[in-house]
Amino acid sequence: METGTALPLAIFALTYYVIGAGKLPWLRLDRTGAALAGGVAMVVVGGLGERAALAAIDFPTLGLLLGMMIVAAHLRLSGALDAAGRVLLTRSRSGFGMLAMTIALAGVLAAFFINDVVCLALTPLLIEFTAIAGAPPAPFLLALATASNIGSAATITGNPQNMIVAGFAHLAYGAFAIRLAPAAAAGLVIDYAVIAWIYRKELAQVRRADAAIRPARGSPWYRAKSAAIALGVLAGFALGYRPDLVALSAGAISLFTRRVKPARVYRLIDWTMLLMFAGLFVVVAGLERTGLPHALVNAIGAARLANTAILATAVAALSNLVSNVPGVMLMRPIYPALASNHAAALIIAGASTLAGNLTLLGSIANLIVVEQARRARIEIGFGEYLRVGVPVTILTVVIGVALIAAGL
Repeated sequence: METGTALPLAIFALTYYVIGAGKLPWLRLDRTGAALAGGVAMVVVGGLGERAALAAIDFPTLGLLLGMMIVAAHLRLSGALDAAGRVLLTRSRSGFGMLAMTIALAGVLAAFFINDVVCLALTPLLIEFTAIAGAPPAPFLLALATASNIGSAATITGNPQNMIVAGFAHLAYGAFAIRLAPAAAAGLVIDYAVIAWIYRKELAQVRRADAAIRPARGSPWYRAKSAAIALGVLAGFALGYRPDLVALSAGAISLFTRRVKPARVYRLIDWTMLLMFAGLFVVVAGLERTGLPHALVNAIGAARLANTAILATAVAALSNLVSNVPGVMLMRPIYPALASNHAAALIIAGASTLAGNLTLLGSIANLIVVEQARRARIEIGFGEYLRVGVPVTILTVVIGVALIAAGL
């Protein structure tokens, strides 16, 4: 193997090893650092030229993610997400009703405002509600994590991997939602059925206690303004305007405020995620230059990869091996071999997202919920998560992919 090919392949392999393992032994290099170092190394060894590396970075996708993070940060700071949760949860009159409201709230909000942000905003609220009702927190927190992952599959703005797939497959917001929303809706029903069955005894004993619930905090005007901007974003998407420009415009407008210091908004933006994406775009482009993805496709056969079951299984496995965003990025150079088939792109997006529910480590949203619960002295172990995650993932992936493939 020539040096010009061996070095980029070694850089790619080491980068994705750290992505999958979460760290490099004996060093404090994390996933973001590995992506940045890998991208720089690709240019240094000549795997990509400087202009090619810059061109490999999908700036519209990064812009869309940044804009939505700013909009979601204002929704969170204003208490708009908290207020929406209180309105719905106070209407439940039983444990099963509270579970249904939790799944509906998490699924719908995550479809539009990024699942990680929804989990950050709603986990403290659910911990408070379960304490007031004397309910076990585990089923509701598990419902929040799994439903936010499932609901996020419905639209381009639900999670980062959807944004990446929509970018390389050139999928419009409306067309994406029409095909993925039914799969997400079916997944939420499955999620409710599985959790309600597993925790049926605990849920049957829960009764609501509305009088003790404190009202939402924050300025009503700020909440209304943040909600109006968010609705404007959704209107812009529905009307067919470029998602990245809509999101960035809304984010810029929302920064014109006298109530919140910009630093508070910036602290809620996941800058490390944006940096990791930029580095991974360059690393994957360097891999593509080696010709390995095309050789792999030729060896397996494009017809086999185009098979719905094989493609969905491969994407789901890859998503749990290296996480869904890096896994989806690996599908980017392979996508042209699938005849740039939009149905294949939708299956990649759906399978990678739904597979995130398999284990506690499958999604950042899962870790956000569990970590916030731990700080409140609520322990949700790996085994307890698997009781819900395994059946939910298997059922939602099989049924969801079938619905996508059928065009329903």
